[in-house]
This record gives sequence, C-alpha cells and structure tokens, in this order.
Amino acid sequence: MKPKYHVFVCMNQRPDGHPKGSCRTSGSASVIEAFSTEIEKRGGFDQIQLTGTFCMGPCNQGPTVVVYPDGVWYGRVTARDVVDICDQHFDQGKPVERLMLNL
Repeated sequence: MKPKYHVFVCMNQRPDGHPKGSCRTSGSASVIEAFSTEIEKRGGFDQIQLTGTFCMGPCNQGPTVVVYPDGVWYGRVTARDVVDICDQHFDQGKPVERLMLNL
C-alpha cells in the first residue's frame, strides 16, 4: 500500500563550528525518534513513511523536515513539535504554519 505521506528528516552532520551548521547538531536525531514513536503509537506506518536524509539545504534553519506529497518544508523542528505536525498536518490536513519555511 502506498503511504499517504512521506516525511523526510535531515540527519546531516557537519564538523562542530562549521559555518553552515547542521541538522544533526541542532537535534534531528530526537526529531526522527519522536516521529517514529508517534507514528507507531498512532498505528500509522502504513500511511506515513519516515526517511532520514542527508543535507536538504536550509542548514541554518534546521532541523529540517519535509512532508510529501504536499511539499511542505518545516524548519527548527523539535521533538515537541512532532505531535503538532501529526495532529494538524497528518490528521487534519493543515500544515503547522509556525514551523513552515518560506523557501
């Protein structure tokens, strides 16, 4: 079965002090773990595919999360934001505006 959503979480790691920063340094490991836990809790692995990625570009606004097929980019996502994304975006079809990146 094809999932309804595909969530990409940047897991890129750069050396400490790199001028671009990195999502991993900004906490993306806890974000992907929170998504995995929340999706499992909701029984949603048949509807939501979760993938860790390398750099997606907006490093200084990381951790970066992208949700397809909607093409919504989220920035500065924390583990606490994951429930809001699941409740609002996945359950209600409304992206979480306070986290959206304007690219």
